[in-house]
Amino acid sequence: MKILFMGTPDIAAESLEALLQAGHEICAVFTRRDKPVGRKQILTAPPVKQLAEQHGIPVYQPRTLRDGSSDDLIRDLAPEIIVVVAYGCIIPPQLLHVAKYGCINLHVSLLPQYRGSAPIQWAVLHGDAQTGVSIMQLDEGLDTGDVLMVEPVDIEPEETSGQLFDRVSAIGAKTLVKALEKLQAGELHPQPQDHAKATLAPPLNKEMAQFTFTQEAAQIHNWVRGMNPWPVAWFEQNGKRIKVLECRVAENESGALPGTVVSLKPLTIAAGSGAVALLTVTPEGGKPMAGTAWAAGRRLKVGDSL
Repeated sequence: MKILFMGTPDIAAESLEALLQAGHEICAVFTRRDKPVGRKQILTAPPVKQLAEQHGIPVYQPRTLRDGSSDDLIRDLAPEIIVVVAYGCIIPPQLLHVAKYGCINLHVSLLPQYRGSAPIQWAVLHGDAQTGVSIMQLDEGLDTGDVLMVEPVDIEPEETSGQLFDRVSAIGAKTLVKALEKLQAGELHPQPQDHAKATLAPPLNKEMAQFTFTQEAAQIHNWVRGMNPWPVAWFEQNGKRIKVLECRVAENESGALPGTVVSLKPLTIAAGSGAVALLTVTPEGGKPMAGTAWAAGRRLKVGDSL
């Protein structure tokens, strides 16, 4: 199939690679503009651009598609279908039906759940046992189009959003290839979403990552998993942010008040319900370390309050 591919980050590059390996013709790639990366702010091409250039695929990086400046180019490319994976730009109405099969999108949730930019993170933050991949027909709404294909994915109890994202990216790429095969064969039947059951997955930020020990242990655990690798969950101690990279739910057998140190090996803190073992933390301005080592440096004792 002759495909115009639109995508930007690693998950999109993985899907593009799968399409190439499946033998599809990628007539061009649209991706976001190069950005400064790292402390030295080195101008870096997005993963999709890097992969496309390796395969000699034409790359276009318009600031926006809304102004119509790319419309004639896209029509001249004459794709059979436009495939969108985490592009980062809105596809305007006039482009939704340019191709024979329209525009399809890979979304990493079980739509209509978690429409928006952070579906994997919110599934983990909410402690869900399952997420998945949805291949949908793009329309003018935010992830509101008819669903063509779904592939559920179980979430492991200790899995972080970063680990889950890697797994779902691979599953999504394979699902996308299957969906194109079935679409071309006329075997897919669009299913309208139940909009009444829709939930949103807004972007995360550093302030949202804060938690307190008055929350239930399970909620804190999910927050730590869901905010890893970014922006990383944190609590405040003496005006400093202590990031938590890894934790486990534990027992509060003594019935200590929330925030009380109930054990040092591993460092375990009473929560609103249960307790949380802080396995790996990063003190403000410091490097990741075992919670036990951080407690030793702070000379914490059982019974102390955070």
